[in-house]
Amino acid sequence: MNDRTSATMRAVVAHGAGDLRLETRPVPVPGPGEVAVDVRYGGICGSDLHYWRHGAVGEFRLREPLVLGHEIVGRVREAGPGTQAPPPGTPVAVHPLASCGRCRQCLAGRRNTCLDTGYLGSAARNPHVQGGFADVLVVPAERVLALPGGLDLRLAAVAEPAAVAWHAVGQAGDVRGKRVLVTGAGPIGCLVVAALRAAGAGEITVTDVHEAPLAVAQRVGATSTVRVVAGTDEALGDLAADLAIESSGNPAGLHTCLYGVDRGGLVVGLGLLPPGDTPVAANALITRELRLIGSFRFDDELTEVLTALADGRLPAAPVVTSAVPVDRALEAFELAADPARSCKVLLDFGGPGEA
Repeated sequence: MNDRTSATMRAVVAHGAGDLRLETRPVPVPGPGEVAVDVRYGGICGSDLHYWRHGAVGEFRLREPLVLGHEIVGRVREAGPGTQAPPPGTPVAVHPLASCGRCRQCLAGRRNTCLDTGYLGSAARNPHVQGGFADVLVVPAERVLALPGGLDLRLAAVAEPAAVAWHAVGQAGDVRGKRVLVTGAGPIGCLVVAALRAAGAGEITVTDVHEAPLAVAQRVGATSTVRVVAGTDEALGDLAADLAIESSGNPAGLHTCLYGVDRGGLVVGLGLLPPGDTPVAANALITRELRLIGSFRFDDELTEVLTALADGRLPAAPVVTSAVPVDRALEAFELAADPARSCKVLLDFGGPGEA
């Protein structure tokens, strides 16, 4: 573990496809309106894996070294001059979104679809928005959320992806008692299952190509699971779900959703599909009178999710399968990239007085 009183810190930096480095960088100092956080855990997301493997996420390509990471929890280190913030040592989560507050989307209360947004650890802008896989992260004070009492940092580390799932379930409306199909049992898919359970869904069927993630899905609330093999779509044709949430990011998953819901059903597209146009079974959409809507990131759901994690309504603990010291960052990324061996993998930065 680094000495947090030193002038340098560790950071996990992507330089290009296959080029991930653990670097030493100066410790940032918060200015007015900012808070420095001693990072304890950073969850490895699919976008982090894409930057490492391919040097890009969709159309967003690395044009400079990028500190990865946007699923960040830790403790307040210090506040900038004149800044109102929780006292040092307070356990906190970090909201990764910086919206402009001025565009038509923000003014309509849709900050998650802001026209000029910045997101931690993203190459969508140039210069890039540096992320939180570092010993110390400095962000605006309003993006630091104190954890509810009793919520430990390891469980809180899934709050950001859980908020993505929570938003997707919110896009579906009232799910109480409904039959739901979820395609993809990766970390987001499993958190969708947990959010559906918290929202009172009835039957929850989950599909995936691997057995291990399906086992996690069962632990967080799936009532049945289906391993995807040839002919799976036909087998699900009699499911007649009220609702389907596509969380795999695979065109085949979207196809499964379109045929797994009943006529008049709703499909929520959550997993980001490959770049470019994706063929869709449009005739099925039309003749079966289906509704298809998207779900992108989240806004203020992070506060709701932290509360639900603390009071036990959101059964997300099984989603975290490993916490790997940041000095073994490459090993952690390789583990996170293997769904047969892991669900959500955390980078562990350690912390003052913590093991």
